[in-house]
Amino acid sequence: MLKLAVLVSGGGTNLQAIIDKIADKTITNAKIEVVISNKKDAYALERAKKHGIADCYLSPKDFATRPEFDQALLECLQKYQIDLVVLAGYLVIVPKNVVEAYENRIINIHPSLIPSFCGDGFYGLKVHEAVLARGNKVTGATVHFVDDGTDTGPIITQKAVYVQEGDTPEILQKRVMEEAEWNILPQAIDWIANDQIEVIDHIVHKK
Repeated sequence: MLKLAVLVSGGGTNLQAIIDKIADKTITNAKIEVVISNKKDAYALERAKKHGIADCYLSPKDFATRPEFDQALLECLQKYQIDLVVLAGYLVIVPKNVVEAYENRIINIHPSLIPSFCGDGFYGLKVHEAVLARGNKVTGATVHFVDDGTDTGPIITQKAVYVQEGDTPEILQKRVMEEAEWNILPQAIDWIANDQIEVIDHIVHKK
């Protein structure tokens, strides 16, 4: 059974999708052990409580130095014997010590088709604003492994979503979540939980 830690900064809609897909057996052989947030009032922590999942509030702001936070986060993951770290709208840069300890065991959902609209500064609504400003006709979402760069890890899966006339960033964000994110993130977790993918030379292959 793959033990998951889901790291979230906001409402946790992707967290809810994972919870639902585990419940309906779309995701098999996996269990959420803990939900971690850097925001004390993140609704994701409430979602965890409602479903009987352990929750943990950890913010860099509460530590005297960044290395102290980095160590506390690593110790929290180790405490719950986590196998896979899932970043589901987590707006804190994952510490180097955690990336190194969980090589190819951290995944992130990004709301665009990487390598477009990714990297430093591209998160949340900013991504969708940039897509619309560029006049893209197609956008989407990407699940990728996390390495020491920003959105540079091996791509696991992607799904395209059409941009429609009259879209606002908020409308587009909602469509990308509903049509792409809530489907491909659980799919990636299921593949990993059932040992169906491997990384060779920075490229993800199905076994």
